[in-house]
Amino acid sequence: MAPCRIFIVEDDPWYGEILKYHLSPDSEYEVHLFTSGLACLKNLGRQPDLLIVGFSFSDMNGTELYQKIRKTLPTVPVIVIGRPAEVRSGLHLLKQGVYDLFVKDENTKELLWNAVQRIREKHHLLQQIADLREELGRSYAFGHRLQAESEAMRHLFSQMEALLPFDHPVLITGEAGTGKTLIARAIHSRSARRQKPLVTVDLGSLPAEQTEIELFGQGKGPFADAPGQKKGKIEEAAQGTLLLEEIAELNPALQGRLLRLLQEGEMVRVGGNERIRPEVRIIATTGRNLGEAVRKGMFREDLYTRLSGLSILVPPLRERADDLLPLARYFLDEFCRRNHRPPIAMAGGVKDRLLGHSYPGNVRELKTTMETAAVLSAGPAIRPEDIVFDTRKAGPLLMTEEKTLREHMAQIIHLYLKKYNYNVLEVAARLGVGKSTIYKMIQDNELSPFIERPLTGPAALPGAAHNRNRMSGPVS
Repeated sequence: MAPCRIFIVEDDPWYGEILKYHLSPDSEYEVHLFTSGLACLKNLGRQPDLLIVGFSFSDMNGTELYQKIRKTLPTVPVIVIGRPAEVRSGLHLLKQGVYDLFVKDENTKELLWNAVQRIREKHHLLQQIADLREELGRSYAFGHRLQAESEAMRHLFSQMEALLPFDHPVLITGEAGTGKTLIARAIHSRSARRQKPLVTVDLGSLPAEQTEIELFGQGKGPFADAPGQKKGKIEEAAQGTLLLEEIAELNPALQGRLLRLLQEGEMVRVGGNERIRPEVRIIATTGRNLGEAVRKGMFREDLYTRLSGLSILVPPLRERADDLLPLARYFLDEFCRRNHRPPIAMAGGVKDRLLGHSYPGNVRELKTTMETAAVLSAGPAIRPEDIVFDTRKAGPLLMTEEKTLREHMAQIIHLYLKKYNYNVLEVAARLGVGKSTIYKMIQDNELSPFIERPLTGPAALPGAAHNRNRMSGPVS
């Protein structure tokens, strides 16, 4: 591993040499001493791992030097040292991101050494993580990262591998729930930009009036009371990848701004005039037919041409029969792992029931189906009756929020009560739970979050008069 490179910037050469000697005990540390701010700045290209900076120099003060360092090396830790009065006046530097402030006294050397060791350990750990990611990127093909065995997905993986050497925009299309976002993340994780950020923007969920600032940021206004400067998602993704989900929802004016970014590599913040070159790769996804949107005048043809040079169509689950059962098993195991439950098997008939459905909601629907079945299962295996395909019609609440198993059960019981006309005995039989469990949940108002009005007992249920004879009687 490369030695830890430390820059000491100290205008007192004698004191600087003492620190240099103390901080370079062996070959694991490479220490360089500079007596002026300008000399330090000229050598920042040597990529130090840590800078130890004094408060004042003949050519600039410590605050100025720190700000210049931070522009070039935004993440490298900087420790500032000085006399007691200087440290007191420099406490504002902690808010600006200085790693620590130390007073020059008899304890300085020991404090610096302890800080260097902590930074060295963190640097070593980050390097190990980076090396591991690099190795994983080389060792694992897309088929190992994404659960798939079908011929359609193997063809998709070969397309993804083919575009890895290129840094052009990518357009990923496919029906809702097919896993377009997962494909985009896999492409980023195998690309040359994998060590840089992947920033995601869901254009379909952003209010139209917020989209421009969210993407391009806010420039400094011309007046004192104007809103402050703010980076947008494009700048946050600089050197990395910007994932634009539901690109078809972008309004025509912003389509033009995005096209300019793709063509010229530069942008201007909203209300600003500074030209910024974020150097970012764009991956866009959509469930709509962009070609049709172009023909209807809803999407710019030149932007569509720019985006679709490298395009991928993710096949629906109904065209990936060989993937269905492996995916079902994977989602079931993941649910058990997240909820600290032992593995759940699939009883006879479950696989046939899974294979007999068309999955209009694609992989997302299968995931919800398996998680619902895991909640409903009363034993070590899910049963055919635990496979409920119409849960996706209950709306977006089911299985999209973190809840307790009891809360999931309440939601599913209410779904069945509504489906079977609030016949508690039939619902109890179909779910394999005691009717007393359902009556108790009604009595305790555990079902009330899922209906229009609170439930205080059997008589308050919709259709109770019609079903009174079925909902009364001894409680087992």
